[in-house]
Amino acid sequence: MFQVERNYSEKRDFIRMNLNAPITLSQGGQSIQGVCHDLSSTGMQVLVAGSFQQGEKIRVQIPSEHAELTGLDALTEVVRIDNLEDGRQSLGLTILSMS
Repeated sequence: MFQVERNYSEKRDFIRMNLNAPITLSQGGQSIQGVCHDLSSTGMQVLVAGSFQQGEKIRVQIPSEHAELTGLDALTEVVRIDNLEDGRQSLGLTILSMS
């Protein structure tokens, strides 16, 4: 049986895809732009200039580059926050639902 070797950091239940794609985060009637660094079937890591708190619910939209495909529209929850030196936040988001 063929088994793919993975680095220790990628020994997860779901493989992460590196994206670096522009995103829109929406919460409480406000929208801000950010970057989705990576994406898996259960969550994502995003970089954003904001002041989010753990446990907050955020809608994330990633537009499709192809007209025939719809983009990602997901309701997420903040599960991890890293405050970066440049004032941005790196957010670990778990996907609650997609539409």
